[in-house]
Amino acid sequence: MLFNANMTHTAIVGVFGLPGHWELIILVLAILLLFGGKKLPELARGLGRGLRFFKEEVKGIKQDFEEDDDANHSKPEQTLPPKADSGEGSNDQPSS
Repeated sequence: MLFNANMTHTAIVGVFGLPGHWELIILVLAILLLFGGKKLPELARGLGRGLRFFKEEVKGIKQDFEEDDDANHSKPEQTLPPKADSGEGSNDQPSS
């Protein structure tokens, strides 16, 4: 069994293999070597702007859905008028 009700958060994280402390340090060092110290602030700034834009767009989409949902619930339900009787009887069978 992969999951158990008694498993703790750290046990679940261990199952998925998220990076530990040493892996993160090695990753940061590799990024420093690839991009250099002068490029990192620009990369971080661009990443921050991208995340901010993404959050704003998600918030806008949520608001649009909420407004549509509110608009759909506030409209009164339309009912069709009753069918007018044609006066030829209410039988649906053809006359012979």
